[in-house]
Amino acid sequence: MTQKDAIANYMKFAGVKTLNIVAALIDCDGVLYDSMKNHTRAWVKLMKKNGIQCTRDEFYLYEGMTGTEIIKKKFKEGVGKNITDDEALALYGVKGRYFRELGGAPTMPGAREVLEALQTAGVKRIVVTGSQQATILGRIDEDYGELLSPERVTGFDVRRGKPNPEPYLKGITKAEARPYQCIVIENAPLGVQAGHAAGCFTIGVTTGPVPEKDLYKAGANIVFPSMDALAQALPALLEALNTATAG
Repeated sequence: MTQKDAIANYMKFAGVKTLNIVAALIDCDGVLYDSMKNHTRAWVKLMKKNGIQCTRDEFYLYEGMTGTEIIKKKFKEGVGKNITDDEALALYGVKGRYFRELGGAPTMPGAREVLEALQTAGVKRIVVTGSQQATILGRIDEDYGELLSPERVTGFDVRRGKPNPEPYLKGITKAEARPYQCIVIENAPLGVQAGHAAGCFTIGVTTGPVPEKDLYKAGANIVFPSMDALAQALPALLEALNTATAG
């Protein structure tokens, strides 16, 4: 997918003749942090201790759902048990402990450069994540500081996580923008689906095992092989978005 085609296809989808990108809605795990390896290990440990068979790779496909949604889904499918909200939250606390025991996840290479490019362009940067994991959420200000808006959307703020568009619709509201004035940066199919359904120009980044084609299939307008690659391309992409006109 060329940049020109990606923008033209999006403008046709959005039904607009011009764009003015004012905000970037940015996922956390797998985008700002290289944390999915530890998340998947912690998920598998929790599930296996509860007699549920699973693989690490499948949790990359659930990324974007809230933690409690994942637990309800896996217990229903794995052992035929309907988990209450309180039970799911307690189990999510156990998963969080397993995650912490694996040590802190590093920031994603290229993430700071992406945020700096957005800041230079005058684009507001808002985190929109399904995470309810205090270990990661508590680090955002420390690691990225003024590069991110203090406003954010987390798994605690929504009733329905990704792929439902609710998280990104809330992000659009916080940005005081329209969907076509926002870009979404995502690494997971469910997150891409949510960004696309919210009406935003959605950028996929392949920072995990999910292939490029699956991000396009989920609705990504354009896909980059890493956050470093996105950082290099972003100034030109923003300029192209902001100067494009529908034919």
